[in-house]
Amino acid sequence: MNQSQSPSGDKIVVIGMGYVGCVTAACMAHVGHTVIGVDPDPHKVDAVNHGCSPFYEPGLEEIVREVCASGRLRASQTLGPALEKSSIALVCVGTPSGPDGNLSLVHMKHVAAEIAGLIANRIEPLIVAIRSTVFPGTCEMLAEMIGHRDRVNVVANPEFLREGSAVKDFREPTLLVVGGKDQAAAARVAELYSKLPVEASLVSLETAELIKYACNAYHAVKIGFANEIGTLAAHLGIDGNEVMATLCKDQGLNTSAAYLRPGFAFGGSCLPKDLRALTYQANRLKLDLPLLTSVLPGNVRHLERAVELVASLGGRRLGIIGLAFKENTDDLRESPVLALVQKVRERGRAMRIWDPHIQISQIYGSNLRYLMESVPGIEALLMGRVEDVLGWADQLVVAQKPSAELAAAIQASRLPVLDIAGRVLGPAAK
Repeated sequence: MNQSQSPSGDKIVVIGMGYVGCVTAACMAHVGHTVIGVDPDPHKVDAVNHGCSPFYEPGLEEIVREVCASGRLRASQTLGPALEKSSIALVCVGTPSGPDGNLSLVHMKHVAAEIAGLIANRIEPLIVAIRSTVFPGTCEMLAEMIGHRDRVNVVANPEFLREGSAVKDFREPTLLVVGGKDQAAAARVAELYSKLPVEASLVSLETAELIKYACNAYHAVKIGFANEIGTLAAHLGIDGNEVMATLCKDQGLNTSAAYLRPGFAFGGSCLPKDLRALTYQANRLKLDLPLLTSVLPGNVRHLERAVELVASLGGRRLGIIGLAFKENTDDLRESPVLALVQKVRERGRAMRIWDPHIQISQIYGSNLRYLMESVPGIEALLMGRVEDVLGWADQLVVAQKPSAELAAAIQASRLPVLDIAGRVLGPAAK
């Protein structure tokens, strides 16, 4: 047990007793912490203090009744006394959409201002953990508003609770994220969940803020994808549920971490071709499938960002490692690296290229034709040895994940490196 904790757990104030706040407060009390829930709504406060849930959520009423009877949870309309008795404040106020689509921080800023006005004479340290969904940079802005950084740490602790299964989601979490500039403060908040079956992901403050958006966007994309495949299946007289159920059986690629990392644009002989055929058939059936239709244009935009990034490099002689559409193949069909080479060359950049599996004398047929048509005269740019690139270039672009041996050679060259295979929008390493 952390020495800063009492035997009965931490003393916590939960600010905002809506769906997220009330579930958080009740479940935190249920795992042994002493919790005061604060909300200006007298109905919510009165309901909790009478052992009732202020809204319906499966399993919540029973927990509220139990923890209120035990004295581990009570509610108040006033923040001051509750904050004075607490070492951690979990902020769970709403951040609804504004008229322009951006999130509204009205409630969040009000809480920050109220905390700032209550801690001027506070001696004990306070951790303010933001559970609400906020865009990266918001927690730092709130920290500036609250001030007193010698005594107050602001961390991000996004919630992943679904209405209708929020209690189960809290008790059986699949992801726990805490981010902060002060690692000790982030670890302290993670310790609140130590009795739950999950390993905390301690990340940077901005990563914690963005991960909630990434998760929700990914869930929305999955739903949209399933619906569009289902729509296409229905028009073809196919059972869409059977298609998606079978797709989900592949947990090595389809429902896994495969492909879920930032990097370069996709290419090759399968993905672009099959997406074009799928969207062609949808158009022929007069189906509007905007999610599927947007994938190829989105891939082109990603390639264009990479071109701009490479073209902005300061070196005069550009070395490129990798030419096939991905590592460990000699397939050049629809390789995004070929498109990048041609577009950067059109801007007058001198370059040399090496790929461990591409020798101009050993490729033939459609592979060779595609290479020559994509970048006329490329044979003058392709080197037979990596040393011919590393010894000539003053700037290096790595377009494929290198082997350990190649990575060591690149590092030994001491060249400035831009790794577009792993982080297309990142700055060039120095």
